[in-house]
Amino acid sequence: MKIPMSSLSWFLSSYCSVLAFWFGNSRLFYDLIMSLAMKKIAEVKNTEEKEDDSLLDLPDLVLECILERIPPEGLYSMAGVCRSLREKCTSDYLWEKHMKQKWSVVIGPAAYRKWVCYIASQKEIAILESRKRKGNFDFFKNIWLLFKTRSKVDDNSHQLKQGSLVVDSVMALYLSLETGKFWFPAQVYNREVQNGHVGFMLSCYDAEVCYDFHTDTFSARFSAHGGLALEENIEWNRLRKPAIDTPSDLLHVSSCLSDLKPGDHIEIQWRRSKEFPYGWWYGGVGHLESCSGDAAYCQCYINDTVVLEFSQYSPGSRWRRVVIDRKEHREVGNETDGFYGGIRKLHHEEEISKWKSLWPNSTLQ
Repeated sequence: MKIPMSSLSWFLSSYCSVLAFWFGNSRLFYDLIMSLAMKKIAEVKNTEEKEDDSLLDLPDLVLECILERIPPEGLYSMAGVCRSLREKCTSDYLWEKHMKQKWSVVIGPAAYRKWVCYIASQKEIAILESRKRKGNFDFFKNIWLLFKTRSKVDDNSHQLKQGSLVVDSVMALYLSLETGKFWFPAQVYNREVQNGHVGFMLSCYDAEVCYDFHTDTFSARFSAHGGLALEENIEWNRLRKPAIDTPSDLLHVSSCLSDLKPGDHIEIQWRRSKEFPYGWWYGGVGHLESCSGDAAYCQCYINDTVVLEFSQYSPGSRWRRVVIDRKEHREVGNETDGFYGGIRKLHHEEEISKWKSLWPNSTLQ
């Protein structure tokens, strides 16, 4: 990639000004970068073959700082310029930063596990397509490769490329998310609320979601009535990565029961019937009927009975309170009121504030 000497001089001077803004509080670092940049400008001015000047002639430290501040679309474009820039612009080091900035809120361990399965399937597809194009000798060779890649999905030494893009790179994951090609597991607050379903207020349900970069929203597929329910145009603030790894069809083993006391914030599994998956519902720990509620005399925290309250419902609602056994709690309920499952205590103010921000405008019945 040839760059005129005047443009290179202007670029380095401008970039040093940017560094002055970014690293103004680190004088030693700034002086080092300025010195290297001015040295490079002097070398360019004294070079007879000015047409051979290249961005790759920049000191590694300067080029690395530039690439770290280029947005994802810029890195993707630069990766197509030449082999050297492709190696630099597709490095996991650069793309992990962009993954964390944009996707860390909704991408958790479950999504990464599914991604591993996804790239393994892509490798298998590529191998099977290769089988069709080649003879029997290559077929047996590819079968060997198939079993090898299955056992070494995370081995970077056996990466299979689609064009110039490594299938199991961080860049590939980012682009698959950005373009909506990869459906990943996440949880959706207030499911179907945009469709007027207030019955799901202050709940969070497992779903497979994908991103639409045109609208900066998500689509979600939920398990429902033995099939799938689809919701579109879900905004970022209604998504989270799964808080725990318990699948939605299994009872969560509660480890917090002995610690529960009035005033605690909790999430509890609930499902309409045994055929439905669990969702997580927000609530709190209340006082026993025999307790006055005075903190100085409250003994609720040592009682085997725990009262869970869901204050989003009116005091007379059948959904307002449920009683569980602190020592022997399993799934409790019936086909009329639904079934209450495992409990997780909320310890972080960020989680509690999130639920409060979703509070309904009026009390539910």
